[in-house]
Amino acid sequence: MNKKYKIIFSALLILVVSALSFLVLDTNQLEVLNPKGTIALKEYKLILFCTWMMLIVVVPVLIITVVFAWKYRSDNPKSKYKPNDHQNHLGEIIWWGVPFVIIIILGIVTWKGCIELDPFTPLESSKKPLKIQVVALQWKWLFIYPEHEIATINFVQFPEQTPINFEITADAPMNSFWIPQLGGQIYAMPGMVAKLHLIADEEGSYRGSSANLSGKGFSGMKFVAKSSSEADFNAWVENVKQSTPLDYTQVAVPSEYAPAAFYSLPEEGLFNQIVMKYMVP
Repeated sequence: MNKKYKIIFSALLILVVSALSFLVLDTNQLEVLNPKGTIALKEYKLILFCTWMMLIVVVPVLIITVVFAWKYRSDNPKSKYKPNDHQNHLGEIIWWGVPFVIIIILGIVTWKGCIELDPFTPLESSKKPLKIQVVALQWKWLFIYPEHEIATINFVQFPEQTPINFEITADAPMNSFWIPQLGGQIYAMPGMVAKLHLIADEEGSYRGSSANLSGKGFSGMKFVAKSSSEADFNAWVENVKQSTPLDYTQVAVPSEYAPAAFYSLPEEGLFNQIVMKYMVP
């Protein structure tokens, strides 16, 4: 191999290894790999398990690729041509059998994980769940607290270690609701109600966003999900109740990069009205 190409290959290899090492060591920068809730933690463990299982095949293949490329290069006089090695039954068993077993294991584990992590399944807890209704608008998120008679734009707060029962719909093009550090995303569609059950294990502010391209304002469709103590949550609710009453007609007007806003809720059943407006009479 030409010396110049050896240097380039070595440099690229060092760069790739360094980048992968940085990602592994700095998981705090990757929200999916820094879970702060029970559901997110289970998803994190499932991701790691599946990744390590796949690496059992991927890593040896990459190593063998480099070894074979070096050993059987054109300028290596010691390399041997063995055209009958395709009859190697032991080799066939290894390179077909090992991936087959891994796929079976991955299939069983992910199947069980999908059932356990079904977003429609309520979470078991000694605390009463908090219901929050979510409406995807253009290009912002409306959060309705029907039991507390308040509503917010691009900000949602809830007590720590309390199950959150999200009911999600859209009054705009289909979207996807996602708080990476608390759990997976789920779609918001007009005329339909999706459910998502999450819980935050500790206090903190987490990034929420749209996980589905929905037009020019998509990039600014972000919100803050704040987990607080129960006392702070109750105080926040009482403060928001003093806000201006929600005018849904005005709020639903498309806008980009909308700031957080807080409203009292003057009427009941707003969420159901939004869902039913798309139903056939």
